[in-house]
Amino acid sequence: MIRLLRRTIIRRPNSKGQALVEFAFVFPLFMVLLVGVIEYGFLMNATLASSYATRDASLIAAEAGNASGADCAILKKIEDDVNGPSDPANISQVQIYWADPVTGAVKGSNVDTYTRSATPSFSCPLGGVLIHLNYVSPGSIGYLDTSRCNVVNGCPGHTGLDTIGVQVTYNYTWRTPLKNLLNFAGPGWTVVKSNSMEMEPVQ
Repeated sequence: MIRLLRRTIIRRPNSKGQALVEFAFVFPLFMVLLVGVIEYGFLMNATLASSYATRDASLIAAEAGNASGADCAILKKIEDDVNGPSDPANISQVQIYWADPVTGAVKGSNVDTYTRSATPSFSCPLGGVLIHLNYVSPGSIGYLDTSRCNVVNGCPGHTGLDTIGVQVTYNYTWRTPLKNLLNFAGPGWTVVKSNSMEMEPVQ
């Protein structure tokens, strides 16, 4: 009798059903967090790639100075820098502009705006080779490459070296089912990054 009572006291209740219920509650939350981390990683990659591309492109722009075809070299550099898992096809717009040396903002209307096209619409010579880029050339050039100033003492209409800026607009689209899991609206996020740099002086 004492032995039977002892067994009854030591016996533990069956917890298999409880564990299953707890798992059913926790698993969806875990999956949302996991998918969110993956989505955030893709978004951060797109953000960093865009930022790196503008920094690299502004350096190319500063070195190109007032050379004819400078915009072509800038656009090509951006296309090369934005790569997997980010896609250069998601770049919707590139702006090349005369920047304020203090704020980095566009000075007046001195900006060239190139928009993404579905087919190679912009052709230009680069290094003796004709290349074709998926951009539409601006209808009106606000910052002609040959009018940029890379002379320390200034040029006509310029008091000194130009500060040239490059801005990239990247349309990030959803890469995981997170949108459906959380019932988010919209196709994704718009990432806008810019950098500016003073022209390399030639004299």
